[in-house]
Amino acid sequence: MPLAFAPAQPAAAPPRYHLIAQVEPKHNHGSCVVECPDGRLLACWYRGSGERTADDVVIMGARFSPSTGKWSAPFLMADTRGFPDCNPCMTITRDKRLLLFWPTIIDNQWESALLNQWDASRFMQRSGSPAFDMRAVVLLKPDEAFGAQVKAALPGVWEHYRAVAGPEDRAKLDGYLADVREKAERKLSVRLGWMPRAHPTTLRSGRIILPLYSDGFDFSMMALSDDQGRTWSCSRPIVAAGAVQPSVVERRDGSLAAYFRDNGPPPQRVMAAESADQGVTWTTPRDIDVPDPGAGLEAIRLTSGRWILVNNDTESGRHRLAVHLSEDEGRTWKLARYLERDEPGPAAGSYGYPSIIQARNGSLHATYRYGPASGGSAIRHAVFSEAWLLEGAAAP
Repeated sequence: MPLAFAPAQPAAAPPRYHLIAQVEPKHNHGSCVVECPDGRLLACWYRGSGERTADDVVIMGARFSPSTGKWSAPFLMADTRGFPDCNPCMTITRDKRLLLFWPTIIDNQWESALLNQWDASRFMQRSGSPAFDMRAVVLLKPDEAFGAQVKAALPGVWEHYRAVAGPEDRAKLDGYLADVREKAERKLSVRLGWMPRAHPTTLRSGRIILPLYSDGFDFSMMALSDDQGRTWSCSRPIVAAGAVQPSVVERRDGSLAAYFRDNGPPPQRVMAAESADQGVTWTTPRDIDVPDPGAGLEAIRLTSGRWILVNNDTESGRHRLAVHLSEDEGRTWKLARYLERDEPGPAAGSYGYPSIIQARNGSLHATYRYGPASGGSAIRHAVFSEAWLLEGAAAP
């Protein structure tokens, strides 16, 4: 049965761009944006001398006023002194609490990530950081069958790649798989190293899904909460060849689709999986037709019923940032329009790790890393409409 779509609002107009902070030598990356109940936007990202290997990395924030069209001066949101803080994401719960998640990297390796959650019931100040009234570490305890589930899934995921690999690559793959199987039986490896990236998703049932991934395992898992983020349980592991940093969208029939960054072997494509039980179990992620160079992405449902997916739609490089359109709830992505589109080469910029929301007035807001060819980085904010997307969308 074809979906009925509401008309796109507001009227078509070219995107408006803002820099949340000026371009600087430090690394600005991994942003997330939410709309507060008062209509203003709150963004967060991480900033420092690098990523996991730099101990000065902190979580920054800024506020955007639609009435002035300007961002506030950036402010510090979170800092675990002497450790890198990375990959923040936020959501606002149905009981109007702001949840901020991010990993602190304990020994400068992604596998040592310790997941933090800060909650704020007062977060709509005109300036400065939200007043966080709960600060906790999320201790994740996957099912005791985690190791057995991983071992059962690995052969089916990797059998094709092993079959076509040469002797040297096959030996490397066998060593990698042996290491994954061994880690899947170690409690510390299973309970540590899980990191967020995309927005948490609140289902119609009220369940919150916090998408997580592990660089130690090179696959993903979902954290599930049925009490508005106060306690968390774990989905089964979502084992695939490098399917990480998932973004989750709920279909009208209650099933879920997740889209993953492709950190695995060629072809470089967005990967997708489905769940029919509110995120507890998932199909094995498979490649779809959208290229992905191993870079962050995000997908959301619009109020019209259409879906959009924002990513770098290349097999190599982050010189393009595309907004893909689906009119069949994420089953196909046939059209796209570009927020950034440079030709590859030394004059190209780098645009990545997009976060996307639709505000209550229908406008679309994307934040992402902005790295001009001249050097340095900032977080950029693009404001556009569904009408603009529909007006110029074409086969990528």
